Amino acid sequence: MFSPDQENHPSKAPVKYGELIVLGYNGSLPNGDRGRRKSRFALFKRPKANGVKPSTVHIACTPQAAKAISNKDQHSISYTLSRAQTVVVEYTHDSNTDMFQIGRSTESPIDFVVTDTVPGSQSNSDTQSVQSTISRFACRIICERNPPFTARIYAAGFDSSKNIFLGEKAAKWKTSDGQMDGLTTNGVLVMHPRNGFTEDSKPGVWREISVCGNVFSLRETRSAQQRGKMVENETNQLQDGSLIDLCGATLLWRTAEGLSRTPTVKHLEALRQEINAARPQCPVGFNTLAFPSMKRKDVVDEKQPWVYLNCGHVHGYHNWGNKEERDGKDRECPMCRSVGPYVPLWLGCEAGFYVDAGPPTHAFSPCGHVCSEKTTAYWSQIPLPHGTHTFHAACPFCAHQLAGEQGYIRLIFQGPLD
Repeated sequence: MFSPDQENHPSKAPVKYGELIVLGYNGSLPNGDRGRRKSRFALFKRPKANGVKPSTVHIACTPQAAKAISNKDQHSISYTLSRAQTVVVEYTHDSNTDMFQIGRSTESPIDFVVTDTVPGSQSNSDTQSVQSTISRFACRIICERNPPFTARIYAAGFDSSKNIFLGEKAAKWKTSDGQMDGLTTNGVLVMHPRNGFTEDSKPGVWREISVCGNVFSLRETRSAQQRGKMVENETNQLQDGSLIDLCGATLLWRTAEGLSRTPTVKHLEALRQEINAARPQCPVGFNTLAFPSMKRKDVVDEKQPWVYLNCGHVHGYHNWGNKEERDGKDRECPMCRSVGPYVPLWLGCEAGFYVDAGPPTHAFSPCGHVCSEKTTAYWSQIPLPHGTHTFHAACPFCAHQLAGEQGYIRLIFQGPLD
């Protein structure tokens, strides 16, 4: 299974186009990554190109004729205009591109299986009861096999019989050059950050991507029949840090080049050891605090640091300062008397979410995930789609909606007193 470049150089690593990372998972799915269902998915150049491009357009006047056209060995997109008329666009092989498909279906055409993200869920059983809004064949990404390996995103994926079928109810239309285009039920939204994915990144504007890869302003609600306005000067080309929302899960696209500048898990582990080596102490119990290892990221450890979210003072766990009349959720900080939630701190282990390699000095509120200041500042500004028509900022490591004025807080550690 060598690609031509590998035959002469068997040791040559395959070309990586980039990776998709699902927001809300801190390095792996709650029950572990398995097969095509995992928290991040790498797109590598395929041994043999499997991309497709549009070719012949057929206008069929009966569904039977349309069925006859769409044979099992030919990729095609069918647009049902009415009971009497269907337009079928056949797709042919494209030797210059590789296609990757993403969706909820576990059928073989799907390369990356994505299920709904439940904020802060610790196990997959939390997620099974939800009625999914993610399409079974949600979208496809087409990567150029030659440098600069451009990746483009399109709504909808081909099913097991190599079909994409837009029924009567789907929004669809004829384009000015006589081609067909359409939107999927809940849509595929994309946001490209400004200034790339760096410490200078700023959120971009959410857009909807059509089945043919055109860019539109958002519909009034996710599944409204009326499409938004076409945005002529923007493209479906993914860039480092682009966010893809499938209505139930949001994915971050990182290019191979962008990932090479991102801190590694090794670097994050070194930062963890550095904090622990400084022997931060609980200012009240004087016991030494330590962040648990990356592997133990769900079980609260007795040395675990805890934080008062209103002031940022870091303590060890203790029982005093409970405000009974406030449901026991709010606590009074013994250092500064400010009252607020009191939560354990967890290191953000998914390196792909970091915009820089800075030290873990800040925590998201209310979940207590810790990472660099620039990373908390960036994610706290991003309105992530939620449900069918609202947006809110969320922690990338657990998907909890952010709270408080900024959505994050600077941590105040007390050093050892000796």
